[in-house]
Amino acid sequence: MSDLEKKVLGNSDLALTRIGFGAWAIGGGDWQFAWGPQDDQESIEAIHRALDLGINWIDTAAVYGLGHSEEIVGKALKTTSAKPYVFTKCSMVWDETRTIGRSLKQIRREVEESLKRLQVETIDLYQIHWPNPDEEIEEGWATMAELKKEGKVRWIGVSNFNVSQMERAMKIAPLTSLQPPYSMINRTIEPEILPFCEKHGIGVINYSPMQSGLLTGAMTKERVAAFPKDDFRRNAKAFQEPALDRNLKLAAMLGEIGAKHGVSAGVVAIAWTLAQPAITAAIVGGRSGKQVDGVFPAAAFRLTEEEVTVINSYLAAHP
Repeated sequence: MSDLEKKVLGNSDLALTRIGFGAWAIGGGDWQFAWGPQDDQESIEAIHRALDLGINWIDTAAVYGLGHSEEIVGKALKTTSAKPYVFTKCSMVWDETRTIGRSLKQIRREVEESLKRLQVETIDLYQIHWPNPDEEIEEGWATMAELKKEGKVRWIGVSNFNVSQMERAMKIAPLTSLQPPYSMINRTIEPEILPFCEKHGIGVINYSPMQSGLLTGAMTKERVAAFPKDDFRRNAKAFQEPALDRNLKLAAMLGEIGAKHGVSAGVVAIAWTLAQPAITAAIVGGRSGKQVDGVFPAAAFRLTEEEVTVINSYLAAHP
């Protein structure tokens, strides 16, 4: 599947398939931002399936499962001949009580631990996960630039930064990429952040294009009500009324468009984000090989201009 469409990420030499494998959910349960319990073997099979289909990058983070997601990615890579790009993130740290904090002063320690868990010699894209504490951004980004010079990481980017925070980082070293949330339900990056990235040649890999599963077409009110206690989505506003009803109706509408092409609502939701010219590629999670198969068509499926207009008109009419 090497003929999948690819797009170069910012100022890097990384030519990415338009969707990448997102490893948040495979961190498993029992941590603050978990998606509930997860079978590790299913996670490995999901990664292998994505790579077999031609997806050429994986995005994870140290904090996902408090190191567990990176460990699973490392195990999966040891049992496949594929050589995907491996991206991970730092700045969310935890202690022996599993309490998560934010720090940009421990990045050098974090990168060494991530390299060990991932079982790689170099991280292809290393990203500051959150710009917190704000006053530590310059110190943190300077460390990131040092790691790049030392060859521990190939390229450096940020996640969840606003324009002013990116500007501060750029005074120290170039920014390869931004990783923000972006979906039909969360469009906050459209007015300022996306134009800024486009103007400055900063690649954008958006996360949650299906809004944490809400726009897959498989979500129902009954399923939401039955979420495990350690599923962070139980407390997310998009999964609570009155937003939930509106969002499920949106998913149903996307399903109608997808049915004309033989794809799911989730594929349409991902394709809508990829129609935005500033977006390089989208992060798409998968907890099993079956889930990966369901969203994989988004690597190639594209909406027509007319369909994008229809969706945008619907969104405007149902704020």
